[in-house]
Amino acid sequence: MADDEDKAKEEPASPDLAPIVGANLRRLRGERGLSLEGLAKLSGVSRAMLGQIELGQSAPTINVLWKIARALDLPFSALITAQKATSGTRVLQAAKTKRLTSHDGTFSSRALFPFDEPRRVEFYELELKKGGIENADAHAPGTRENLVVSKGKVEIVVDDIPHAMGPGDALVFDADVAHSYRNTGDSDAILYLVMTYVEAQK
Repeated sequence: MADDEDKAKEEPASPDLAPIVGANLRRLRGERGLSLEGLAKLSGVSRAMLGQIELGQSAPTINVLWKIARALDLPFSALITAQKATSGTRVLQAAKTKRLTSHDGTFSSRALFPFDEPRRVEFYELELKKGGIENADAHAPGTRENLVVSKGKVEIVVDDIPHAMGPGDALVFDADVAHSYRNTGDSDAILYLVMTYVEAQK
């Protein structure tokens, strides 16, 4: 498996997310009084990679961001938040989509909620290319995932138990165990994910 630095170089997140993630990481790490070395030990992400992310020099992959979010005990959205919360109706234009991509480019995630503030419930569109596999580490205790397949055939493995799914099928599971997504069909798959955290985080 490639190390964190190789992953970030292969398939980075949207370039315009790099400075946002970097600024948030610096602030959140500082609020917790953590050194880069301390966060590296907690997250399993190298000190060098964390430093590059904070400087906006590297756009991390989905897996790296999940490791950091879990180490900081925060929702994923806390790292990609770009602005202050606003109320009212908002259109999230597809043309302005910010995607996070896996190290091999076969799995991508698009947030279907405003990047305004960390939230307890997050909504994502997932794309898994033909033959693609994405392995996810256990999320924070109490995290739940609710997945529905919109297109294609997939196998979701939760704590070593496989679940075959096709269009219209849904799966709800505790995501505080290792899990994976695998495209078992002959075309790209589209899924929608609602991620619920056990409680609102600050």
